[in-house]
Amino acid sequence: MEKTQDFDPAWLEKYVMPNYGRFQVWPEKGEGPYVWDRDGKKYLDFAGGVAVCPLGHAHPEVADAISRQAHTLIHVSNWYCIRQQAELAKVLVEDVMKIHGKCFFSNSGAEANEGMIKLARKYGVTKPKSDGSPRYEIITFTGSFHGRTFGAMSATAQEKIHGGFGPIVPGFVYVPFNDIEALKAAITDTTVAIMVEPVQGESGVNPMTAEFLRAVQSLCRSHDLLMLLDEVQCGLGRTGELCGWRSIIPGEEIVPDSVSWAKSIGSGYPLGSFWIRDRALGDGNETKLCDLLGPGTHGTTYGGSPLACTVAMATLNVILRDGLAEKSAKLGNHIASEVLTWNHPLIREVRAFGMMIGFELDEEKIAAMPAVKASGKIVSIFVAKALLDAGMMVVPAGPKVVRWLPPMNLTDAQAAEGLELFKATLDQLAISL
Repeated sequence: MEKTQDFDPAWLEKYVMPNYGRFQVWPEKGEGPYVWDRDGKKYLDFAGGVAVCPLGHAHPEVADAISRQAHTLIHVSNWYCIRQQAELAKVLVEDVMKIHGKCFFSNSGAEANEGMIKLARKYGVTKPKSDGSPRYEIITFTGSFHGRTFGAMSATAQEKIHGGFGPIVPGFVYVPFNDIEALKAAITDTTVAIMVEPVQGESGVNPMTAEFLRAVQSLCRSHDLLMLLDEVQCGLGRTGELCGWRSIIPGEEIVPDSVSWAKSIGSGYPLGSFWIRDRALGDGNETKLCDLLGPGTHGTTYGGSPLACTVAMATLNVILRDGLAEKSAKLGNHIASEVLTWNHPLIREVRAFGMMIGFELDEEKIAAMPAVKASGKIVSIFVAKALLDAGMMVVPAGPKVVRWLPPMNLTDAQAAEGLELFKATLDQLAISL
């Protein structure tokens, strides 16, 4: 391969698949909550790689951990014992979950959710229907997003995610989010699990209600179903609690059977994980749920490498040591309160859970603007592009929500900078009303 100092932006279109609708920004450097593109333009990054950068960019403790481990041992097969996996699992179980259980390490959130799906299917074979046939149906919810692999995509209750890939994997039943009666009606003797995000991210920062969360747990216990919580986006402190569901119901009342993580766990280094509760299967079977996926049932080549786990340990150490979950809760509430005081004509609602904040836009007003009509873009993407032009990165969520997913160690001054950019951009758009 011939090396050259020249670079042609056309290579991206020529050689890379067109499966992403990309904003035409070429980031080259990051530090804290800031990113600089190839032209030197500075952006306030409140997208965070879609909730992937809890400490911002180039955090020195994370960078040092990567360097040290990369000079020692990057990868070794899971045929062998990996000390860093044991250390990371201990932190996740004892300091994050605070419920006895065991962890599996993968490469992504989709893979972590695939693992929970396999756990449920295995449980349904181990504890079948009365006629001996397996239970296999998993209930998921409208507005959900569980990943892009085939099983996780099929679990996602969004037709636009399924489009063009049918037939999808059978065995998923879709129920309206936060509808207790619909959930009760969907349970049959074939149901084996309920899988849900405590706070939905991709559909616009939508939380479970406390009553619905309690109902999910109650129905799981009364029907012997697994309670699977997808915390890929909302977990590990982003919502103001280390466990996202505890932002809805604090304390020890809710005890899930399995929880998935990714995104914030590795500060951008590919890593996912899911935890399984340490409890007996019951009905005379003393096998532990966390031991149900034994040798030969599940695995990965790269997941849980010494390097990946070292990065996660460095990340979690900062989150835990510096109390970033608590700081996220406080600053997120401040941001939401400040925006509400604006009474802005283009904002209909603010939904804030720590550093996971959704701003619901007035879709009708913005869509009617001549510039929006001329662009052909949906409202959330048009506003995200306007903010990008102003020097601020955010994430569209559905047709009418923009998300802020800033670093959890954001300072008050940086939050104020974001608020100023956001208001100025919305004010400029509102001129055409």
